[in-house]
Amino acid sequence: MATAPNVGDPKSTSSRDRILQSAKQLFASRGYENTSTVAIARMAGTSESQLMKHFGSKEGLLEAIFDEGWISLAESVKQIEGISSPRDKLTKLVELMIGAMEKDPELKQLFLLEGRRVRKEGHMVMMTRGFQQFVKVADSILSEMRAAHQLRPDINAEALRSAFLGMFEGLLRDQLLAKMMNFPSNYTAADMNKIFQVLLPALAPAGR
Repeated sequence: MATAPNVGDPKSTSSRDRILQSAKQLFASRGYENTSTVAIARMAGTSESQLMKHFGSKEGLLEAIFDEGWISLAESVKQIEGISSPRDKLTKLVELMIGAMEKDPELKQLFLLEGRRVRKEGHMVMMTRGFQQFVKVADSILSEMRAAHQLRPDINAEALRSAFLGMFEGLLRDQLLAKMMNFPSNYTAADMNKIFQVLLPALAPAGR
């Protein structure tokens, strides 16, 4: 049986936040399809009607979890604003993305195992406002790299962004599977960063 989430003093935590934290824990431990809104509300110490009031549906709740996760990551990206080199900004963005997933294993599991799955309602949940905000940040950095002649002119920046996101999504998913079912992917966040560092020089124009 799942234990109550660590939500602090219920009197000082909003019902919306308690619902989000409870849902994240239950979705990660039981799976999205196997978790009911009744169970989420019970763990959060509130009513199912409050859940529906805040999120509209179970899918709306999962989308809110993803949205806040991506928004939080996009907010942390403000750390790169003082970095002058666009290439160094991209390196820092990758470190932040990997670090954010390492710090929140429940969110990481949901992103990787539930994020792109088509729901019964037929929607792709990952296309949240937060995800789109993060994509804009990545595209802006790649645009800066092109302007600074740090990106090969024959490389499509949007294809590159999708390739990097897909690569790290795959690396993180296999790392998660290694912990869940002994899949042969025993590597660390530092190893993933090294992969990026190996690939980074290939982006530069010839002679740079």
